[in-house]
Amino acid sequence: MSSRDLILGRVRRALADVRRDDTPYEQAVQRGYLREHGERSVEETVDLLAENLADYRAIVHRCADEELPELLMRLLAERGSQTVLVPPGLPPHWLKAADPTRVHDRAASTAHELDRVDSVVTGCAVAIAETGTIVLDGSPDQGRRRITLVPDHHICVVRVPDQVVSSVPQAMARIAPTRPLTWISGPSATSDIELDRVEGVHGPRTLEVVLVRGRAGTEGAP
Repeated sequence: MSSRDLILGRVRRALADVRRDDTPYEQAVQRGYLREHGERSVEETVDLLAENLADYRAIVHRCADEELPELLMRLLAERGSQTVLVPPGLPPHWLKAADPTRVHDRAASTAHELDRVDSVVTGCAVAIAETGTIVLDGSPDQGRRRITLVPDHHICVVRVPDQVVSSVPQAMARIAPTRPLTWISGPSATSDIELDRVEGVHGPRTLEVVLVRGRAGTEGAP
């Protein structure tokens, strides 16, 4: 008997006493879980996001929309970045004050070429306060998944409060499951059996999140 036959046999035995007219799984499983835990104001939700991001060792910054270009310029300069990877739909005014050479998100780029890029700047789809998670969905201001997985330094801009939600269920209602989703909770890290933490194994070693108030996606926003 093959492994396949063995597994299918176990499935058939497990289903042997299930009536054909039994309640469908989607109806039988209760989904009355909480949409969020507790009640928070908008400010408290944003503060919780910042707290959980920092707990995951992300570096959190806050600014107004008009301060964003100068802040991004400073962050890239402090990092010593000579090149910055730019998704095709990133608002041009975000990096209007920055000096690094722009590297465009191209399908033809190899992993080695992306690895030579110093930094990448993107927007996001949504940010989840309760879990300290940033979700990317491949939209034009975020680019292909790999551009945030290969370079060593990722700056992610989150519009506050428009892109901030309290919980995972609220985030799921905002994103399309057919999109190429990347869920980020802090910089890339893993631990071996002795719990020695190593960062940058399957993503950037440094994640900086900018919480920007105002219409950060619009040129000339007030």
